[in-house]
Amino acid sequence: MEPTLAPAPVPKMMLWAGRLLSTPPVLLLLMSGVMKLTQNADVVKGFAGWPDGIAIPIGLVELTCTAIYLVTRTSVLGAILLTGYLGGATATVVHAGQSSFAFMTVGLGVLLWGGLWLRDPRLRALMPLKN
Repeated sequence: MEPTLAPAPVPKMMLWAGRLLSTPPVLLLLMSGVMKLTQNADVVKGFAGWPDGIAIPIGLVELTCTAIYLVTRTSVLGAILLTGYLGGATATVVHAGQSSFAFMTVGLGVLLWGGLWLRDPRLRALMPLKN
Protein backbone atom coordinates (compact mmCIF):
# COMPACT_ATOMS: atom_id res chain seq x y z
CA MET A 1 0.00 0.00 0.00
CA GLU A 2 1.37 3.40 -1.00
CA PRO A 3 1.41 6.20 1.53
CA THR A 4 -0.92 9.08 0.77
CA LEU A 5 0.43 12.57 0.85
CA ALA A 6 -1.62 14.98 2.88
CA PRO A 7 -1.93 18.44 1.34
CA ALA A 8 0.09 21.16 3.01
CA PRO A 9 -1.89 23.21 5.50
CA VAL A 10 -3.37 26.42 4.17
CA PRO A 11 -1.87 29.59 5.65
CA LYS A 12 -4.51 31.34 7.75
CA MET A 13 -4.33 34.54 5.70
CA MET A 14 -5.01 32.62 2.45
CA LEU A 15 -7.81 30.64 4.10
CA TRP A 16 -9.57 33.77 5.32
CA ALA A 17 -8.98 35.65 2.06
CA GLY A 18 -10.52 32.71 0.20
CA ARG A 19 -13.52 32.66 2.53
CA LEU A 20 -13.94 36.42 2.14
CA LEU A 21 -13.77 36.16 -1.66
CA SER A 22 -16.29 33.30 -1.72
CA THR A 23 -18.83 34.89 0.63
CA PRO A 24 -20.53 37.41 -1.71
CA PRO A 25 -21.29 34.91 -4.51
CA VAL A 26 -22.43 32.26 -2.03
CA LEU A 27 -24.79 34.71 -0.30
CA LEU A 28 -26.15 35.91 -3.66
CA LEU A 29 -26.70 32.34 -4.87
CA LEU A 30 -28.43 31.36 -1.61
CA MET A 31 -30.66 34.42 -1.74
CA SER A 32 -31.48 33.83 -5.40
CA GLY A 33 -32.30 30.18 -4.81
CA VAL A 34 -34.56 30.93 -1.86
CA MET A 35 -36.34 33.67 -3.82
CA LYS A 36 -37.02 31.17 -6.60
CA LEU A 37 -38.40 28.61 -4.14
CA THR A 38 -40.65 31.15 -2.42
CA GLN A 39 -41.89 32.47 -5.78
CA ASN A 40 -40.99 36.07 -4.95
CA ALA A 41 -43.00 38.53 -7.07
CA ASP A 42 -39.86 39.80 -8.81
CA VAL A 43 -38.84 36.24 -9.64
CA VAL A 44 -42.28 35.43 -11.07
CA LYS A 45 -42.07 38.59 -13.18
CA GLY A 46 -38.54 37.68 -14.31
CA PHE A 47 -39.66 34.21 -15.39
CA ALA A 48 -42.50 35.56 -17.56
CA GLY A 49 -42.52 33.63 -20.80
CA TRP A 50 -41.05 30.52 -19.18
CA PRO A 51 -43.21 27.52 -18.23
CA ASP A 52 -45.13 28.03 -14.99
CA GLY A 53 -43.33 26.73 -11.90
CA ILE A 54 -39.95 26.36 -13.63
CA ALA A 55 -38.31 28.68 -11.09
CA ILE A 56 -38.73 26.11 -8.31
CA PRO A 57 -36.61 23.32 -9.87
CA ILE A 58 -34.06 25.91 -11.02
CA GLY A 59 -33.89 27.24 -7.44
CA LEU A 60 -33.41 23.69 -6.13
CA VAL A 61 -30.53 23.13 -8.54
CA GLU A 62 -28.99 26.46 -7.54
CA LEU A 63 -29.22 25.70 -3.82
CA THR A 64 -27.96 22.12 -4.25
CA CYS A 65 -24.91 23.22 -6.25
CA THR A 66 -24.18 25.94 -3.70
CA ALA A 67 -24.44 23.44 -0.83
CA ILE A 68 -22.02 21.10 -2.63
CA TYR A 69 -19.62 24.04 -3.04
CA LEU A 70 -19.82 24.85 0.68
CA VAL A 71 -18.72 21.36 1.77
CA THR A 72 -14.92 21.28 1.81
CA ARG A 73 -14.60 17.75 0.41
CA THR A 74 -16.93 18.48 -2.52
CA SER A 75 -16.12 22.15 -3.12
CA VAL A 76 -14.34 21.57 -6.45
CA LEU A 77 -17.34 19.62 -7.77
CA GLY A 78 -19.59 22.42 -6.49
CA ALA A 79 -17.47 25.02 -8.30
CA ILE A 80 -17.71 23.01 -11.53
CA LEU A 81 -21.49 22.67 -11.17
CA LEU A 82 -21.90 26.35 -10.34
CA THR A 83 -19.77 27.27 -13.35
CA GLY A 84 -22.27 25.42 -15.54
CA TYR A 85 -25.19 27.01 -13.74
CA LEU A 86 -23.72 30.50 -14.09
CA GLY A 87 -22.89 29.81 -17.73
CA GLY A 88 -26.56 29.11 -18.33
CA ALA A 89 -27.50 32.26 -16.44
CA THR A 90 -25.04 34.26 -18.53
CA ALA A 91 -26.45 32.89 -21.78
CA THR A 92 -30.00 33.63 -20.60
CA VAL A 93 -29.34 37.26 -19.68
CA VAL A 94 -27.43 37.88 -22.90
CA HIS A 95 -30.27 36.34 -24.91
CA ALA A 96 -32.74 38.55 -23.01
CA GLY A 97 -30.73 41.62 -24.00
CA GLN A 98 -29.48 42.33 -20.47
CA SER A 99 -25.76 42.10 -21.22
CA SER A 100 -24.82 44.17 -18.17
CA PHE A 101 -25.98 41.26 -15.96
CA ALA A 102 -23.63 38.94 -17.86
CA PHE A 103 -20.68 40.68 -16.22
CA MET A 104 -22.22 39.95 -12.83
CA THR A 105 -22.74 36.23 -13.51
CA VAL A 106 -19.22 35.85 -14.90
CA GLY A 107 -17.85 37.82 -11.94
CA LEU A 108 -19.61 35.49 -9.50
CA GLY A 109 -17.88 32.54 -11.14
CA VAL A 110 -14.49 34.25 -10.93
CA LEU A 111 -15.03 34.98 -7.23
CA LEU A 112 -16.12 31.38 -6.55
CA TRP A 113 -13.04 29.91 -8.24
CA GLY A 114 -10.68 32.55 -6.81
CA GLY A 115 -11.90 31.93 -3.28
CA LEU A 116 -11.62 28.19 -3.73
CA TRP A 117 -8.11 28.50 -5.21
CA LEU A 118 -7.00 30.39 -2.11
CA ARG A 119 -8.62 27.89 0.28
CA ASP A 120 -7.69 24.59 -1.39
CA PRO A 121 -4.03 23.55 -1.74
CA ARG A 122 -5.02 20.70 -4.10
CA LEU A 123 -6.46 23.22 -6.54
CA ARG A 124 -3.37 25.43 -6.27
CA ALA A 125 -1.19 22.40 -7.03
CA LEU A 126 -3.35 21.59 -10.05
CA MET A 127 -3.46 25.21 -11.28
CA PRO A 128 -0.32 27.00 -10.02
CA LEU A 129 0.36 30.63 -10.78
CA LYS A 130 3.58 31.03 -12.74
CA ASN A 131 6.09 33.77 -12.03
